[in-house]
Amino acid sequence: MTWELFVQNLFNALTVGSLYALIAIGYTMVYGILRFINFAHGDVFMVGAYFIFFGVTAAHLPWPVAALVAIGGASGLGILVDRIAYRPLREAPRISALISAIGISFLLENLGLVVFTGLPRPAVQPQWMVDPITLGSIRILPLSFIVPVVTAILVLALLWIVYKTRPGLAMRSISKDIETTRLMGVSVDRIIALTFGLGSALAAAAGIMWAMRYPQIHPFMGVIPGFKAFIAAVVGGIGSIQGAVLGGLLLGTVEIMVVAFYPTLSGYRDAFAFVLLIVILLFKPTGLMGEKLEDKI
Repeated sequence: MTWELFVQNLFNALTVGSLYALIAIGYTMVYGILRFINFAHGDVFMVGAYFIFFGVTAAHLPWPVAALVAIGGASGLGILVDRIAYRPLREAPRISALISAIGISFLLENLGLVVFTGLPRPAVQPQWMVDPITLGSIRILPLSFIVPVVTAILVLALLWIVYKTRPGLAMRSISKDIETTRLMGVSVDRIIALTFGLGSALAAAAGIMWAMRYPQIHPFMGVIPGFKAFIAAVVGGIGSIQGAVLGGLLLGTVEIMVVAFYPTLSGYRDAFAFVLLIVILLFKPTGLMGEKLEDKI
């Protein structure tokens, strides 16, 4: 492999890994507070991509405005999902919330199939995102620079919220002891709704950028990225935001680089995520940056 091809694939790995990281953060935030996996999260990713598509094509909004509206709309959807599907089951056995999450996932996918139809739609790409940048013999899309930078900004903003604000303090307190936090006067349901809103906003941002990289959207586009982001969250350490970022970058690097070095294995690209998951669980069950978390009764 020439160094030009290596650099090209390194940018691709950083781009894909950053997208996995953004989605994985939503999984890890919800698990850190409620100790269950929100399997509808990948479908919020899909809805974000559709929101910007219709924002540009139907509402004729400028692309940046449509992106903000899509992120806000997906965030609201995440809060609505929590209000309808999860809040009534706060005191129920955790398996009930898990079943509800799977049900909401199927609902969003099939609702998307009815409303948006199963016909794939082309993503709307601003011209400045598709004009490649030439560096010697290397041609890199501007998106390969934009995605990691946007991801870094969003992650830093989230860490500031979690560690430097009162709602963030409440989130960390709920993750340790939800009942004691409630007794201290914290509106637990509002903080959990905020958690869903933030995670869904990041998923929508990832969905928008994913549609820019792979310019086709359809109702089931969030299934495989959602599964892989969940794997990234587990690999990095479920419950850790930094771990989710590390897991996403590691998974993206493994996927892209293995195919780059061994092109004959390209048909097994999706399997690499599960192999990585098995290896990590065998040697470090809590993930690379995870800690053992106590179950909540």
